Amino acid sequence: MTRTKHLTALAAAAALALATLAAPVHAGPRLDRITESKTLRVGTPGDYRPFAIRTDAGYSGHDIDLIEAMARELGVKIEYVPTSWPNLLKDLQADRFDIAVGGITRNVARLRQADMLPGYAPFGKVALVRAADKDKYRTLDDLNQPSVRVIKNPGGTNEAFVLANLKAAQVATHEKNAEIPALIAAGQGDVMITETYEALHYVRADPRLHAAFLDAPLTPVNTLGFMIPLDDADYARVVRFAWELLDSRGGLRQAAQKWLQ
Repeated sequence: MTRTKHLTALAAAAALALATLAAPVHAGPRLDRITESKTLRVGTPGDYRPFAIRTDAGYSGHDIDLIEAMARELGVKIEYVPTSWPNLLKDLQADRFDIAVGGITRNVARLRQADMLPGYAPFGKVALVRAADKDKYRTLDDLNQPSVRVIKNPGGTNEAFVLANLKAAQVATHEKNAEIPALIAAGQGDVMITETYEALHYVRADPRLHAAFLDAPLTPVNTLGFMIPLDDADYARVVRFAWELLDSRGGLRQAAQKWLQ
């Protein structure tokens, strides 16, 4: 290559580099869409107190307070999208919403197919039973008896626990998770497998109920987390920053004091 051609090639490379540096920087497609629409689509089953419950007045709960605070940090409004526990992951992957909230257990099965924000609200699996029967249920084996009527909601980790550990019991499915505690209290079932905070909520609300295994949960301690798709690293980075900012300002502590204590 002649000196002239060499200098021409260098000049072309430099021009290309300058053009690249000068080009506008775009975020990932999901973050771009949220930024342009000023809307964050939030999916939730809306049936799991105290994290997210849907009523005629709208949505409320621990996770609702947090996601609305995060939306304010992001400068967007929220559009709530109803979903269900059996369809939660499928709906996220089908792009029906941008983030899922409402008491979602962090586990490997979900993290294989989605991302999750940092864990909060440490919990274990417990049993919601009638207060009059509390002395009957001391061990997992006490629950796993042919005479015990267990009511579960479909989808999620509570159903998985029941199917794996209570095979000898009478197991029935009720579609609306929030209605099961009242069925237990009324004697239409004996046991509901749930998590620490939901059990505590219903025990406080209805003296007919008792939360068994609170001091020694049926499973190792785990945490809950907001679930997001894997399709946009820029979006994940920004949402994670909003969560960490909220935490650093005491937002998580305030939500826990309001809803979990």
